Amino acid sequence: MNAPDTGAFRIFQPFSEIIMAALAKAPLRYVVSPRDSMSSIRRHMSSVRPIEKLLIANRGEIACRVMKTAKKLGIKTVAVYSDSDRNSMHVALADEAIRIGPAASQESYLRKDIILKVAQETGSDAIHPGYGFLSENVEFADMCQNSGVIFVGPPSTAIRDMGIKSTSKIIMTAANVPVIGGYHSEDQSIETLRSEADKIGFPVMIKAVRGGGGKGMRIAMTADVFDAQLESAKREAMKSFGDEVMLLEKFVVDPRHVEVQVFGDQHGNYVYLFERDCSVQRRHQKIIEEAPGPGISWEVRRKLGEAAVRAAKAVNYVGAGTVEFIMDKDFNFYFMEMNTRLQVEHPVTEMITGTDLVEWQLKAAAGEKLPVTQEQLNLNGWSFEARIYAEDPNNSFMPGAGPLHYLGTPAPDTHVRIETGVRQNDEVSVHYDPMIAKLVVWGPDRNSALLKLRACLAEFNISGLSTNINFLMDLASHPGFIAGNVDTEFIPRHYDQLFKDRIPSHSTLCEAVMALVLSENVKNIAQQDPFLSQCGARLNHYLLRRVELMYKDKPYTASVISLGGNKFTVSVDGVDYHVTGKLVPRPDTNHTELVCDIQGNISKQRVLVNPAGVTLFTRDGSYEFGLPVPKYQTANLSVGGLGDAVAPMPGVIEKVMVEAGSAVKAGDPLLVMIAMKMEYIIKAPKSGVISRVNNKVGDFVAKNKVLVAFLDEE
Repeated sequence: MNAPDTGAFRIFQPFSEIIMAALAKAPLRYVVSPRDSMSSIRRHMSSVRPIEKLLIANRGEIACRVMKTAKKLGIKTVAVYSDSDRNSMHVALADEAIRIGPAASQESYLRKDIILKVAQETGSDAIHPGYGFLSENVEFADMCQNSGVIFVGPPSTAIRDMGIKSTSKIIMTAANVPVIGGYHSEDQSIETLRSEADKIGFPVMIKAVRGGGGKGMRIAMTADVFDAQLESAKREAMKSFGDEVMLLEKFVVDPRHVEVQVFGDQHGNYVYLFERDCSVQRRHQKIIEEAPGPGISWEVRRKLGEAAVRAAKAVNYVGAGTVEFIMDKDFNFYFMEMNTRLQVEHPVTEMITGTDLVEWQLKAAAGEKLPVTQEQLNLNGWSFEARIYAEDPNNSFMPGAGPLHYLGTPAPDTHVRIETGVRQNDEVSVHYDPMIAKLVVWGPDRNSALLKLRACLAEFNISGLSTNINFLMDLASHPGFIAGNVDTEFIPRHYDQLFKDRIPSHSTLCEAVMALVLSENVKNIAQQDPFLSQCGARLNHYLLRRVELMYKDKPYTASVISLGGNKFTVSVDGVDYHVTGKLVPRPDTNHTELVCDIQGNISKQRVLVNPAGVTLFTRDGSYEFGLPVPKYQTANLSVGGLGDAVAPMPGVIEKVMVEAGSAVKAGDPLLVMIAMKMEYIIKAPKSGVISRVNNKVGDFVAKNKVLVAFLDEE
């Protein structure tokens, strides 16, 4: 067979023509006809031989996760990768790796034909799609089935029925699964959608029928914003799913998002593995999940589970699936959607049930029966998952990209899992989701699991790009979250407490100064650039130094007198502190620890010192201090003028709405960017006349690049 792309790179020797010829003579797997009954489908599917070689049609964290279980089972693994992922972690873990195209997912990870061809050429028995990309693609599941390659997922009919939200509502109603009211019909004229929204009553949720992950979803709080929200939802849905058909639902105020993990085999057996609460979200996307759900009684838990199993049976589901519900304050719940794949948050379910859902997936796909019955499943303890993202919570959670200059994590053990697809010095790419890792913890009860989560977040240390770790620490420490009073409006409701300014204390400043003074990097900075060195002078037999630091663009100054023997006097705002400090490298890790005694109070934290500044990783979160940059180094930097529209993150221009000479008002849309698979509307920062538009559709732009410039005011 021909390679799927010229210049395809393979790790290890490819299959020879002799082996491929032998494989061609092997008995073909049963190909299902649309006319086959489900009983005959199950009879033939259950005879499928065990999987010996598995292609993972994904990247990053989930690809690594699937590979670990496959290797545990003795299954050989094949990775596929785009140009930007050539040196990625999932490629390094695989037994074999094949290049499938350029960085853009439409030209690589979404290329059904190329991925299937790679599976056939490498002799892969099965394809695991992970989540996202092709995991819920009906056409891809059909292509695998028709080519004799096992698709590790449900039948394509189940994906089709549950992937179209209007169809799924009808099926769920027939299966006696509670469904919330709304409009799910084919007439998509704007007049009809406006009329139906008025009938439902505002606020109304607008959702893409093929949507998921918050994409193609908008909320119209009032009728006057309905048209704009509808257009934005359609645009994003077309970009993400190639389909702009929408449904409307009544928006439940302050709901909980509760989902149930279900599993079915090819023999008609089904179980539910209890519920997860995923209520705390930003941009309609989950940020922290827990299992089980706080405050949910065993009676409600049983009703949730049984409704989820009815949903799975209604579509003859096979494998791992998740039935998502909206739950109100009185624990009434309504079907929202079914995700016909493995979920990002599946590890919390594994932690409380002692299962490996990927192992179950692979064995179910090979025709094996479920290893347990419902009665044999036990719920043990509590688990949290925190998603570590490259994003800026203080800037509307804008996603970011860039190198991971430093990555330190808590030590994994039986109660702490770190699910990731990156290593130190890897790049978080603008082309894909900005999730860096998932931190998963377990405890015997909710309080102990939450304490474990906070402690591990403090040990999850990253430098090089903005992350949400500090925000997650504040979130996990909020009294409302500790009490389990969660819903989808938790973050906006507690905005003031969750987004309060971090002001470094005198103790924190002393620690930052000590890390800088004690580090050998200070000498390197002084030797490389005299403008960055700390000025010093002899005061009797002591050395006096003046240290300048920047924290969130605010300058801080301290004076330091060295007394010898790692003893110092540090003066901050005219207050003197007696300080003893030392740096302790940890040779078995990449960590350096600062031990600091300030007026008798001893603190210990990881620190990172480099030419740009010093970062303290404390129990209360990280503090990143920069060093002042001389004016001669910033004189030639290209920055936007006051009032110009700049890119808030790296991304690709999707749509341009204005041109030079256009008169706009503050807040008018100027252009649309796509970044990290999300759509962002760039609006006019002020009223005025546009002097130039610097980019066209399809252009990649860096963060802070001037996109639209305004004429200077007289």
